[in-house]
Amino acid sequence: TRFLSDVVDQLALSGRLSCFYAQYREDGWGAAAFHPGMMVKVLLYGYSNGVVSSRKLAQALEQDVGFRYLAANQTPNFRTLSTFRTAHSEALLALFTESLELCREAGLVKLGRVSLDGTRVQGNCALEQNRTRAKLEKLVAELLASAEATDRAEDAQYGMELRGDELPEKLRSGEKRVEELQAALARLNERRDAMRAEQQEVVDAWKKRSGRGRGRRPTDVEKVDLPEKTTANMTDPESQALSTRRGWVQGYNAQAMAESGTQVIVAQQITQETNDVHQLIPMLARCEEQAGARPEMLVADAGYWSNENADEGDGEMTLLIAVPARPKTATSPPSDQYQEMQAQLGKEENREAYAERKSTIEPVFGQMRTRGLRTFMLRGKRKAG
Repeated sequence: TRFLSDVVDQLALSGRLSCFYAQYREDGWGAAAFHPGMMVKVLLYGYSNGVVSSRKLAQALEQDVGFRYLAANQTPNFRTLSTFRTAHSEALLALFTESLELCREAGLVKLGRVSLDGTRVQGNCALEQNRTRAKLEKLVAELLASAEATDRAEDAQYGMELRGDELPEKLRSGEKRVEELQAALARLNERRDAMRAEQQEVVDAWKKRSGRGRGRRPTDVEKVDLPEKTTANMTDPESQALSTRRGWVQGYNAQAMAESGTQVIVAQQITQETNDVHQLIPMLARCEEQAGARPEMLVADAGYWSNENADEGDGEMTLLIAVPARPKTATSPPSDQYQEMQAQLGKEENREAYAERKSTIEPVFGQMRTRGLRTFMLRGKRKAG
């Protein structure tokens, strides 16, 4: 508790918490706010102990000695805590980078060997709230028909000119429901349009190869569409249905990169991608952004394997990615990148380095779950991340 308090105080003295002060007035107007430094201490201490609910944080400020020490016996209510967290979500994320700088100064982060992995995290949403396009269209039609029927009934009751009274709460909720359903439909259409735009580039390239096109004709743009079972979530529209070992969850794919030995997280972000293969390059960029440089060695499992990812290895960074087993029926020879990575993984020193991956990154996720950090409390990719 005291260590965390001292760390935040040092960050404040060095001006690294200035982003938390920008929203507050200094002209004497308005009620006095709780000190941002104290609020940061409470949130960080809560997160490190698995207390993420604003209501449970408010309760702990009254009952837990550690929280009372950090807050100097002040008791902001749960709404104040929630508002502070939401208003300063970007600043709290930046605090991760500041913490890494302190770790570097203390010699805990050297960016030598790091391990990369991802885990599926339940969002603040329900899997059952996913709707296909057909289901959304049916619900919209039903609600619009209900609204039209209500209008006709009110016309008969009040006449064509009189408004009568305000619409009942049920109907007002129905109107909002229509807007939500139509927005969900729009999101599915945006995804379909993006796929069609990519296919149009394929068709255009095919046409350019000769007057009428050479090779097999690509699929017509109009025939490109999302699978019928593609859904949009009504609770958190940005979340995705993700497969895990224990079944499906509605949430986000959380990525983390941790240093071997210390298990200090040197880069993190969440994504809506359902797999990890496209996350290696963005996470290397994230490491440069958050930790200040690329690591000397990056170790990742077969979920990150691709020829493009393998090309990220160079003279300054050694890259070890487990290669998936080739099917026995494969007729084409393995790519140069595949063969080179197999050779790299076959070296004794690299086998030992890869063997440390599980004891580096997987415990990081395990420790989070042990502390109760199993779901995101806020909705939307920006707030969850």
